[in-house]
Amino acid sequence: MSGSERSRLVVGVSGASGVVYGLRVLDACRELGVESHLIFSKAAALTLSQETSLTLAEAQGRADVVHKVGDIGASISSGSFPTLGMVIAPCSVRSMSEIATGVTSSLLTRAADVTLKERRPLVLMVRESPLHLGHLRTMVRLAEMGAVIAPPLPAFYARPTNLEQMVDQSVGRALDIFGLSWRPVRRWGVDLGPLADTEA
Repeated sequence: MSGSERSRLVVGVSGASGVVYGLRVLDACRELGVESHLIFSKAAALTLSQETSLTLAEAQGRADVVHKVGDIGASISSGSFPTLGMVIAPCSVRSMSEIATGVTSSLLTRAADVTLKERRPLVLMVRESPLHLGHLRTMVRLAEMGAVIAPPLPAFYARPTNLEQMVDQSVGRALDIFGLSWRPVRRWGVDLGPLADTEA
């Protein structure tokens, strides 16, 4: 992206449990001055109603630009539209599988396919457990294609005291992949660990 353009990040939210991860990515983008381009899948809208008290309009209000999941002609469906890349938070197994096959049925998976073909970072915060062999093979295929598989897992060395801190640590580590350093992340050797103790 040119120096005069504001950085953009595509944010996909699929129907897996953990819609809070996508919401916090949007919050982080706003704090960091990064323009967020949001795609909410239909299943994600249902998950939002089950996991939060927010309306879809309120959730979408956290983004700078909202794209309809069926709008295949949106700006983010073209590689000529410059972005830092894309994060899908959370990423369902269905979305992951569509991306791996290249048979994309919505703007969410089309934008992910574009991200891969343009060799931009694609971060998939996959939410599923336990994983069967088919899931694992799909993840291997995606990793070979250039995607980063980043399940949102708690970092206990950061000594979180609440759920929000656990969520923010996972979101912040995902944003690190785009070169975006977000304030809530607690880092080993800086905020925590032996080096941090000696510097204090």
